[in-house]
Formats: sequence, structure tokens, C-alpha cells
Amino acid sequence: MRLAQLRLRDFRNYSRLDAHFEPGFHLLLGANAQGKTNILEAIYLMATLRSFRGVGSAQMVRHGEKGYFVGGSVVGQGEHEIKLYWSVRERNLALDGRPVRKLTDYLGVLRTVVFCTEDLQLIKGTARARRRFMDLLLSQTHPTYLPLLQRYAHAVRSRNALLKQAMLDAEALEGFSRELVSAGNEIIRLRRDLLPRLAPVAQRAYARIAGSGPAKAGVPCGRGAEELRLVYLPSVKNDFAVELAQSRARERSYRSTLIGPHRDDLQLLLDERPAAQFGSEGQKRTLAISLKVAQAEYLMELHGAPPILLIDDIMGELDASRRAGVLPLLEQAHRARGQVFMTATEANWPAELGQEAVRWTVTAGKVERD
Repeated sequence: MRLAQLRLRDFRNYSRLDAHFEPGFHLLLGANAQGKTNILEAIYLMATLRSFRGVGSAQMVRHGEKGYFVGGSVVGQGEHEIKLYWSVRERNLALDGRPVRKLTDYLGVLRTVVFCTEDLQLIKGTARARRRFMDLLLSQTHPTYLPLLQRYAHAVRSRNALLKQAMLDAEALEGFSRELVSAGNEIIRLRRDLLPRLAPVAQRAYARIAGSGPAKAGVPCGRGAEELRLVYLPSVKNDFAVELAQSRARERSYRSTLIGPHRDDLQLLLDERPAAQFGSEGQKRTLAISLKVAQAEYLMELHGAPPILLIDDIMGELDASRRAGVLPLLEQAHRARGQVFMTATEANWPAELGQEAVRWTVTAGKVERD
């Protein structure tokens, strides 16, 4: 799978961009605030219909303009043309010249994994960041998952609106509760099934990246990296319907739905201790990168082809030994004729990664191939 062409109109600091990309390693070089990350964001937007920066569409419109266009040609199992337009008044998504009516018809046409500084929130942030990590991976591997998640979110919003009313409509609440339990049980099942498959991949990635780092004081020579364990923590312990009914009095007090998949978490343990509380900054950074490497390798194993890798200015923050732990993923993508897009400045570019890279210079919303 690769992106053959990218077209931008009034997206971020790009008034117009038309770029063609071959398979392989693409290095986007330039000073800060020139538009390197915006290119990765546009590619990720086409794949997931959201920004990895956690912002809304209005913030991606070029200053002074009414809307943006992002489009491109994807080569995978066949060729596909994507066109995405957004403005306050109009939103259009088309695949191969036809409007997309169902997300299940669109998701999976383009698969990406992004590596960025925001990944540290997987470790340091709230449970929401880790839920989104599970949800994105499931959306990339189960076409029905995102519509299921949307059904569940609608039921939560509707129940919460009812719970905030002075006079409770018990019949309406019961109807949305049934929808909540139906969709929620399936989400829990899929998340629970994901962990035994993902965890070994993440453990291998962490051992490779952390274990390749320099020896730590007090650690015997020859000892490998800390043991990583991923634990799914659903807020529903046994029977969703029963536990939801039992929480009704508390729900009325808090005016909110208190249990369900929207309260789940993914616990990350290093040597059986929570990484967020006990891990060093280096361990947290290594763990965040390991989770994204695991996401990419999991998708590669499942689909038989690598996703497009989007690496946003993080390699320069790693020491050479930890960069070496990421190299196998880049080499896999290279052997499979996949694509890697990596941003960097000249100052922090690790030269050992770019022997066969196509270099692009990004300056003030203009992109030129070197």
C-alpha cells in the first residue's frame, strides 16, 4: 500500500500542493513551522478522517479561507482516488468519484501509523488516550468497529441528556440502556480479544528497543529490558446490564453514565509496576514508541502489507542505540515496497536512516524534491 499522489488546497499553510510519491523512504527536511508535519497530518486525515494532533477540522483550514481540500491516489489492492472537502457549511468525502455513504466502505483503503511527540500521552495521559489507541487499531482491522463505536457513543450521549433532566423519562432511558448494553458488550469483546494478539508484539518491540539501549546503573550486565505487560481494564466486571441497573442511583446523582466501555483503560506495566507512575522519562518514551511499532507490525502481520509509516521528528530525540531498535520496522517496510514519510530538521536528522531516502525540502508551505 502506498500513496501515489497527494493534493492539498487551503490546508494549514498550503494554498496548493500537488506531489507524487514513489514507494520507499521519503524524508521531509526543513526548519520548524514550515509545514512538514502538515503533510503527515493530511495523509493521516485521509486514512482516519481525524487529525493526530487532536484538533477539529476548522483548525486545519488555511487562515482566511472557508474550507480545505485533501485528496490523493492510493495504490494497494487496486487503485483508489480519495477526495475530502470540509467547510463549516459543506462536508464531502468521495471514493473513486462516488460519495461515501458508510464508513465501512471507506476505512481500510489507506492504512497509516503515526509516530509523534503526542504519543507520550499514551503513557502519561488519561485513559482516553489509551482507549483511542485500542479503538484506532480495531477500526483498522474490523470494518464494523467504528460504526459500532459511534452507536455506543450516541447511546451514551442520549442517556446523559436524559439523566440531566429534572423529570426522568424512564421508558426512554431504558431504551437507550438496551442500546448501550448491546453495543457495549460487543466493544468489550473485541477489545478483550485484541489484547492477547497485540501484547506479544508490543513486548517484542519494547524488548528490542529498550534492550538495545545503554546499560543502566545497578543493572547486571546481560540483563534484558524490563518486562512489559498490557492489561485490559474494563469498567464492566461481569454483567453489563446488571451493573448498569445497580448504578442507577449514582447515575442520577452524577447525572452521567458511570460504567461502560467509555470508562475502560489499558494498563501498561513494566516489571509489574505502572509505567506512568514508576517509569523514567526514557522508559516512557521508549514504551510509547514500542506501542506504535507494535501497531504497525500487528497491521503488517494481519494484512500482509505494511501500513504507511508517518514519523514526525522523533528519531532525533532518540539515542543511536534506540534508533537501531526501530530499524527492523523500517527495513520491513522497505522490503515490502511500502512507504515511510519522516520529518526532520537538518540539525537532528539521524543520517544512518537515510541512505536510500528521497529528500524533499519544505519551506513556507512549498515542497520541492531535492
